[in-house]
Amino acid sequence: MSRRQAREAALQTLFQLELNSPPEAASEEAWQTWALDAAVEEMPLEGKRDYRYAAALVRGTRENLAAIDEAIAASAHDWKLDRMTGVDRNIVRLAVYEMKYGAEKLDVGIVINEAVELAKKFGTDDSGRYVNGILGGLAG
Repeated sequence: MSRRQAREAALQTLFQLELNSPPEAASEEAWQTWALDAAVEEMPLEGKRDYRYAAALVRGTRENLAAIDEAIAASAHDWKLDRMTGVDRNIVRLAVYEMKYGAEKLDVGIVINEAVELAKKFGTDDSGRYVNGILGGLAG
C-alpha cells in the first residue's frame, strides 16, 4: 500500500471539491466519490486499500472542515485561510485531519513530513517551508 499515493489522490480530490460546486442533485458523498474517482483516473492507486484510505482522508477532512480551518486560522497568524494558495490550504487541512481526527494515530513528525513532501511536489517553491511552519505550530 502506498499511503503517499493515497494522500496525493486525497489532496487532488479536496482541491477539486473546493473549486467546484456539486451538481444540484448530488449528495456530498456522491460528489466526493466522483471527485476521488477523477483523481484516481489521472493517477491510479495500487489497490483497494489505497482507495479506501484516500476516501477516508477526504471524508474525514470534509466532515471536520470547520474545526480544521479554525485550528489553521489560529496557527497561521500572518495569513488568512483564504489568502493561502488552494494547494497549501488543502495540504494543511489534510495533515491536520491526520494529526487530530484520523482514526489511526500517526506520529506527528511523519504527518508533517508527508505534508511537506506533498507541498514540494504540488506547491510553490516556498510551500514546503510554509506548510512545515504552520503544522509545526499546530503540533507544538
